[in-house]
Amino acid sequence: MSDSGKLILVPTPIGNLEDITLRAITVLKEADIILAEDTRVSSKLLKHFEIDTPYQSFHMHNEHKKVQSVLNQLKGGKKVALISDAGTPGISDPGFLMVREAIKEGIEVQCLPGPTALIPALVQSGIPCDRFVFEGFLPPKKGRQTRLEQMAEQERTQVFYESPHKLIKTLEQIVTYFGSDRTIAVIREISKLYESTFRGTASEGLHFFQTQPPKGEFVIVIEGKKTS
Repeated sequence: MSDSGKLILVPTPIGNLEDITLRAITVLKEADIILAEDTRVSSKLLKHFEIDTPYQSFHMHNEHKKVQSVLNQLKGGKKVALISDAGTPGISDPGFLMVREAIKEGIEVQCLPGPTALIPALVQSGIPCDRFVFEGFLPPKKGRQTRLEQMAEQERTQVFYESPHKLIKTLEQIVTYFGSDRTIAVIREISKLYESTFRGTASEGLHFFQTQPPKGEFVIVIEGKKTS
């Protein structure tokens, strides 16, 4: 590694502000600059924890344009903290591109442990979590059917994120491709006031959310295909 700066990915709360770690607060305060997915969202978090480090936007629409300028700051010895709106940067959020380019340049990269919706949802689902696959968000249209067909044959537990307006359609597809009796868990609004967990079969889950219109952000956990 060179003697240049350091890129630190800092997970931020996905709901309850108390989920932030003491180390995350320290790193954000000691950084030379913070890259934030949405400065309007992050400014509230930084103000709450009395963090006055300068920050600028860094999101999927401008990251390609900003990568080089950030690399120049890192090469100049700056300590750069990267945060997303919620959770761990790079996990279905901006971050990967910056990490990849920093590594190419021999710049030290570190990711702090911290909040993410993935692991709590998996663990509290009651579905085996010793071996699992994370699918992020499924393709919205092109490639979606192929992905579902592949997932239906997967023997490991599968976890993915879903938005409220697509939840019913996705549950219908799970019934179609995985079978109505496949065990699932649907976790809503992790770490927030109205967090809830549905556990049951795919068909039971579909019926449940058809009678209770989905609101919030969801994590879906599906049991792997059983081998005879």
